[in-house]
Amino acid sequence: MSKTCKIVVVGSFISDITGFAPRFPVDGETVLGSAVKFGPGGKGSNQATAASRSGGEVVMITKIGTDMLGGIAHEHYMHEGMTEKYVMVTDQADTGSAFIEVNEETGENRIIVVKGANELITSEEIYAAEEEIASADAVLTQLESSLESVVALKALAQKHNKPIVLNPAPMQEVPEGLFEGVDYFTPNETEAEFFSGVKVTSPESAEKAAEKLLALGVKNVVITLGKKGVFWTDGKEKALVPTTDLKPVDTTGAGDAFNGGLTVAISEGRDIVDALKFANCVASISVTRRGTSPAMPTREETDALYDRFYGKK
Repeated sequence: MSKTCKIVVVGSFISDITGFAPRFPVDGETVLGSAVKFGPGGKGSNQATAASRSGGEVVMITKIGTDMLGGIAHEHYMHEGMTEKYVMVTDQADTGSAFIEVNEETGENRIIVVKGANELITSEEIYAAEEEIASADAVLTQLESSLESVVALKALAQKHNKPIVLNPAPMQEVPEGLFEGVDYFTPNETEAEFFSGVKVTSPESAEKAAEKLLALGVKNVVITLGKKGVFWTDGKEKALVPTTDLKPVDTTGAGDAFNGGLTVAISEGRDIVDALKFANCVASISVTRRGTSPAMPTREETDALYDRFYGKK
């Protein structure tokens, strides 16, 4: 597959430890599960993998430890054909890890994340990759690595006039002004409520939350609403894009798939509604499979679902 665009991703690599059970335990209860899986994950790396499989030439900037979980990262990037030039290694912290519970009946998940080495990515290390950012078509980041790395990426993206997609997850307090000038701000319902103060339960409440988020200085607000689709507005226009008809098996990583796909579509110059449809297809396919990075679809799979569900362009 020929790569159609270049994307720089600053973010986390996390080793996923996923347990599957027929239901979630209540406090103090032990529930017998059916399987446990170890695999590559992390919001940053998942999004990078989704973007790479969607047709992007991806440069991933992250940091791992010297422990055995870091080996999962090396194996994954080698398998995906992604450069490890900016996959930094430290002996000051362990590789980030996530403990994931998946409800086999609903596909829903609960996650505990330990950032580990991701917290140690420095602004200097981001600036060392300035040439990569200057030659990129878009940049993508989240809040699962150090905040100083996010600030540095934003500064370089704006310096070189590159569109930045910021997925504000996991939600947390951020430096004042961080979202000012962000081109695409992509929270889910919970994150949108956290940053706007407006509870999001419907497209109507999503629009109210988006008004608050636009007031923070972001240019486009994209709120993922699960089965209800995706709401977008730039303050002048708006759209609600329905999701596809695929049945989820494991929703872990759905937002990451969406963001990776969205960034590729934006990099290719697609209009926003078309880009949202493309991103929906990437996410929809990913949740029909177990796992996070390994569940990301190929470009051919995404294009086929797009044509079937939304119709050929």
